[in-house]
Amino acid sequence: MSGATPAIPNMIRLIALDVDGTLLDSRWQVPEANRVAIEQAIARGIEVALVTGRRFEFARPVIAALPEPLTLIVNNGALVKSRQGRTLVSRLLPSDVARQVLEATHPFRDTAAVVFDRVREGQVVVERIAWEGRRSRSYALRDREFVSEVAPLEACLVEDPIQVMFNGPVALMRELLGTLRGLPIVDRFAISVTEYESRDFAMVDIVRAGCSKGAALVAWTARQGLTRDEIMAVGDNLNDREMLEFAGCPVVMGNAVPELKAAGWPVTHTNDEAGVAAAIEMFALVPNQRPPTPTND
Repeated sequence: MSGATPAIPNMIRLIALDVDGTLLDSRWQVPEANRVAIEQAIARGIEVALVTGRRFEFARPVIAALPEPLTLIVNNGALVKSRQGRTLVSRLLPSDVARQVLEATHPFRDTAAVVFDRVREGQVVVERIAWEGRRSRSYALRDREFVSEVAPLEACLVEDPIQVMFNGPVALMRELLGTLRGLPIVDRFAISVTEYESRDFAMVDIVRAGCSKGAALVAWTARQGLTRDEIMAVGDNLNDREMLEFAGCPVVMGNAVPELKAAGWPVTHTNDEAGVAAAIEMFALVPNQRPPTPTND
């Protein structure tokens, strides 16, 4: 661990974990040490929430590798789901806003998709699957049962979507951000950005105004009757900043983007070194948080 070390809260009651680049290693697997630490936390009565930009179906393999129970905050805070996929909280993007975003970003259409809270077919809608692109082809083949093609893309907006999402090279997505931030309706949506400069890949998600990982964690914490001092959050990327700022015990991954490392929060090991396990052991499984020893009285 490096960076500033906050005072250990009296009791961590909820651990919020980002998934990609945090819980998962660089092979997109859950390290065994992370799984064991999460299991130990749950056994102590600590709620564990996965807080991810992934949609629920894309998070299923991660969920399956972890013990029950889990809270699932997905789509960058737009939905809260049960482990079985039941929607507990929903903050959808108004379809008229989604339409205006799509119309204003037509030069980026090949990188765009619209995501809906649906059971299977039509969860993700694109105008055209770019089979010639390696990343697009692998995504489409893996999730083919959930992906539909609709042209023009605006025609899919027969109901409010969860989000409009874009992905592509970092420079292109930064150009897109400039367009989005200059729109007259910019106050009607929120932008979530995730960048992986080493892979030259970035994701830009457009969700309902006021919606983010941080906002969802604040609302869920209040619903659970918890205070921010009882919350630990671990993340690695730009879309994790708000939840880290909210948590009484924020921890940044060793592989985090420079902007998060510069915030002065404690820095754990990298995702390939089971940094999540190290953080949980240091801040949530500390001796003064062990359950009382039963007596024979």
